[in-house]
Amino acid sequence: MTTVATPVTELKNCPIHPSWILEGLPTARIAVISDGSSDASAFTVMWDCTAGRFNWFYSIDETVYILEGAVAVTLPSGATRYLNAGSSYFFARGTQAQWQVDSYVRKVAFCHEPMSAKLFFAKRLFRALMRVIRPGSVPQPLLKMFEAN
Repeated sequence: MTTVATPVTELKNCPIHPSWILEGLPTARIAVISDGSSDASAFTVMWDCTAGRFNWFYSIDETVYILEGAVAVTLPSGATRYLNAGSSYFFARGTQAQWQVDSYVRKVAFCHEPMSAKLFFAKRLFRALMRVIRPGSVPQPLLKMFEAN
C-alpha cells in the first residue's frame, strides 16, 4: 500500500462525464491518498468539485467524509441528504445519486470493490465450516484492533 501526502493544490483535473452533468459547469479534481489495500480491493481519494448539478453512478462501494463545503444528494427514491463539513455517507455499488453543489465541496472517499456474489458465498460457507470444525469459535469483531490490550 502506498501513502502520499496530498495537499489540495496537487489535485488533478477529473472531469465529470459530460452526459451526467444536468446544470452548470462543475469542475472536479482528484488525488489518490492511498492506492490500495492488502487485498488490492480498496483505495482512498481526496476529491473536490465546484458548483453544478450532476448524476453520479457508483460502480464500487464508496464512503465519503465531507471536509469542506456542502452538497445535497438526491437518491432515485426522491430522498435528499444534505452533507456538509463533518458529514459522512455510504453509497453502495449500483447506487445512483444526483449531486447538487451550490458553491464547492471537498471530500475524502474510501472506495472499495466488493467481492463477487460467488466469492462472498464461498467466504460465508468457509466461516460456517470453521464453526463446525472448531465449535465455539466466534469471528473477531471488526473493531477488535482498536481495543486496549
